[in-house]
Amino acid sequence: MKKSDLIIKMLLKYSIHLLFWIGVYFFYTYFLGYGSINTKYVNQFSWFLMPITIASSYFFFIFLIPKFLIKKKHLEFLIYSIYTFIISFFFIIISILYGLIFSADSMITGNTIPLTKGFLFIILGVYFVIFIAITLGLVIHNYKSSQRNEELRNKFLQTQLQLKEQELKFLKMQIHPHFLFNTLNTLYGFALKKSDDAPDMILKLSGLLDYILYQIDKPSVLLKNEIEHIENYITLEKMRFQDSLDIHFYKDIECNDVKIPPMLLLPFVENAFKHGVQINGILKINASIKTNQNSLEFNIQNPIKHISSSKKGIGLENIKKRLEMLFQNNYSLNITQENNIFKVELKTTLNHV
Repeated sequence: MKKSDLIIKMLLKYSIHLLFWIGVYFFYTYFLGYGSINTKYVNQFSWFLMPITIASSYFFFIFLIPKFLIKKKHLEFLIYSIYTFIISFFFIIISILYGLIFSADSMITGNTIPLTKGFLFIILGVYFVIFIAITLGLVIHNYKSSQRNEELRNKFLQTQLQLKEQELKFLKMQIHPHFLFNTLNTLYGFALKKSDDAPDMILKLSGLLDYILYQIDKPSVLLKNEIEHIENYITLEKMRFQDSLDIHFYKDIECNDVKIPPMLLLPFVENAFKHGVQINGILKINASIKTNQNSLEFNIQNPIKHISSSKKGIGLENIKKRLEMLFQNNYSLNITQENNIFKVELKTTLNHV
């Protein structure tokens, strides 16, 4: 907070306190002088009640309430409140007596009375003001406490959000080397064979690199962009596998304006190629994607050797964490391995443009 803002805040605070005590003074003059025509005497007498009223109120507001009541030390608060009541009662009596003595020269002679309230009502009036001041103090303290709690809660949520964002970025960065390693291996094989398909492969790879380097940091991308890069990846793998690959990618897209987190589906496809095994010299992969107004369904399956679940790939483990972070309970992911067939079924909600 700027220094000028602090000064304005302090001035506003002191102005509110000053206005409150001016209001208390006018309350005393009205309360004590109601029905009296000697306004000069009432005004002078009211001044003598102000110091003990202010002192007692701030003693509760600044010391007793924060030190004992707020900290739930109720017994100590009760004991010190009784002490304060006894001491303040004594000083109220002194204030009244001094007020009567020093304001005597302003007393009008005759049948008129300078004050319309007796000792008891004056004492009750002072304690009434002190009670109001204490009540306002508690209300202000509770308001400030709720503000501080709200600020702390917002800071905590902001910190959590930043941690989640950093964790998500870290997971994405884990995907990049894994994905690039597999793709560059394919390109390396073509370079060794001096294949005529190498330029087309480089073009496809450049599109994938653009997607990884510039699009993945976005919170979401169009579904059609993700599908386009999946198809580019499949094309690259077809170049590598040649006739030993049998892949089918079915698409039933009802809505073209939906968005998904980038690299949401591509790691599943990559995982199928990485861990898929050839049967009779052919790697068979079946993938499908279907959307409606509210949801997306993605399925992919490939043959694998009988391996433990701990060897399913870095990308697949990362995608599980990302799904939990991005969708929480608004998705379902089923991964099964039966008869040497690895299946992934993903269902999640969709965001429209």
